[in-house]
Amino acid sequence: MQGSVFFHAITALALGLAPVFTGPARAEPQPAIAMYGKPALPSGFTHLPYADPDAPKGGEIRFGVSGMFDSLNPWILNGRPAQGISSYVTESLMGRSMDEPFTLYGLLAESVETDDARNWVEFTLRPDAKFSDGNPVTVEDVIWSYETLGTQGHPRYQNAWSKVDKIEQTGPRKLRITFKEADRELALIMGMRPVLEKAQWEGRDFSSTTDIVPIGSGPYTVGRVDPGKFIELKRNPDYWGNDLGFNKGRNNFDVIRYDYFGDGGVVFEAFKGSETDSYTETNAADWGRNYNFPAVTSGEVVKSEIANGRPSGIKGLVMNTRNPLFADWRVRQAMIDAFNFEFINTTINGGAEPRIASYFSNSELGMKPGPAEGKVKALLEPFADQLPPGTIEGYALPQSDGGVRNRKNMRAATKLLEEAGWHVDGDGILKKNGRPFSFEIVLQQGAAETQSVVDIYVEALKKLGIFPKVTVIDDAQYSQRTNAYDFDMAWYWRALSLSPGNEQMLYWGSKGVTEPGSRNWMGMNSPAAEAMIRAMLNARSHEDFVAATRALDRILTAGRYVIPIWYAPVDRIAHIKQLHFPEKTPLYGAWPGFQPDVWWYDEAGQ
Repeated sequence: MQGSVFFHAITALALGLAPVFTGPARAEPQPAIAMYGKPALPSGFTHLPYADPDAPKGGEIRFGVSGMFDSLNPWILNGRPAQGISSYVTESLMGRSMDEPFTLYGLLAESVETDDARNWVEFTLRPDAKFSDGNPVTVEDVIWSYETLGTQGHPRYQNAWSKVDKIEQTGPRKLRITFKEADRELALIMGMRPVLEKAQWEGRDFSSTTDIVPIGSGPYTVGRVDPGKFIELKRNPDYWGNDLGFNKGRNNFDVIRYDYFGDGGVVFEAFKGSETDSYTETNAADWGRNYNFPAVTSGEVVKSEIANGRPSGIKGLVMNTRNPLFADWRVRQAMIDAFNFEFINTTINGGAEPRIASYFSNSELGMKPGPAEGKVKALLEPFADQLPPGTIEGYALPQSDGGVRNRKNMRAATKLLEEAGWHVDGDGILKKNGRPFSFEIVLQQGAAETQSVVDIYVEALKKLGIFPKVTVIDDAQYSQRTNAYDFDMAWYWRALSLSPGNEQMLYWGSKGVTEPGSRNWMGMNSPAAEAMIRAMLNARSHEDFVAATRALDRILTAGRYVIPIWYAPVDRIAHIKQLHFPEKTPLYGAWPGFQPDVWWYDEAGQ
């Protein structure tokens, strides 16, 4: 989430005819707000702990991107947006520290106020905040942005907006947002919405406009664009926020460029050929075997590993339960049993990466092995009759001996399929009531590693009498089909943070069963999951928040919606030697907010 907000002093105020704003008694204004406890950084801090305030300005950084883009509007569902605009051209009222689970510091807003129950939140805009065209950021811009995004923007904005009772101007540089229901995260979410210039969008249909070059208040402006091929962002030397402590050591490159290529393999070849400057490697085996090209051996390209403490998230093959074939948990478990993770991981990664054990594994938010206990159990018990087996009792992914046959797990898969009414006929085809067990796996073009995983999996499924169709489509078609849930099984990757909140409804909420564009690709409709999300949002202590998240993790994992693969406990980035980053790296590792945000260019490569 991202956002920005400011107010321009009105003419009446300049003339001494300032309107009178009235309202409830204020809480104490603060320069920062945390989900729980107090922000780590004091008022007036000079820089974020993972930024180098002495980092030099200048130079260019070039990234390679797989696929294409056809939109400059990243805030709507229509089109595939270009990289970088939402992160660097626009900004929000408050900015997020990537060294804390969920703390926001003033950006466009100089202060934030809220009551103890967080029934409302009020922001005071900085008087010097302005858009790149020189116009001040006003309360009117903020209110228009929030209302427009909430009603015409991407579905990711609409859930939180549905909980807003009203948004109003309460002072010369103040606006207040009042909420309809209890949700302690909303005060923070409202600080992270993008703020756009209202005047630029007058007379345009925001929900369908994709070709307008957006004006923002952020550190960069849109430079050269070749639709579908590349986009350049240029650092704004007149950026209003250059001297903020939050920005010291950030936004160091003069130019950020994104070049688009046909597929992931071409992106890597472009990096090897010095057409781009940085490449993030997601395959541990490739990290060890594919980086012996001349630029690496000569020292012109450097390999950097950045530790991270974020959740694993979920990555793998998702089963669409809107298809009755996958509505039965026994069938989904059989699909998981047939996936020989140990063999696939050894074949592709050399066995170097750990498996994703649950959606929030690799963090304190992840479910614990064995039966649920304490607060987690208490949260789940009211829904016991609705939950898949293992949710409360304990659930773990199957393990194989690493051999290609995977006999024990294949026997388990066969048994489950038979219990669900599926049997292999005389032709060796799995059928139920004469209907074959057939489905389509949809993949993105150019995803070589994904294709390798699926190739091995498909061969294993044949032993069960299952012969899926694998369809490889281009980036645009993949987005269209997954937004419309037009697939049976697809490759799925959902990154999760240490501060899960309202976005979880977009990921797992029942509205996503029918409403397009959500992250609920599996089509799950679980009152229990939604209750856990509400418990997370209303938790008043860190202990209660962790318990609610662990309970949600159990529901998701035992739901058996995704066949998970591996995650990387370290981030691997290869880059030219002229690119540098601070010695202190953030808690989240190489997540958004790290590169290129706090990196810099040094021509000498020292």
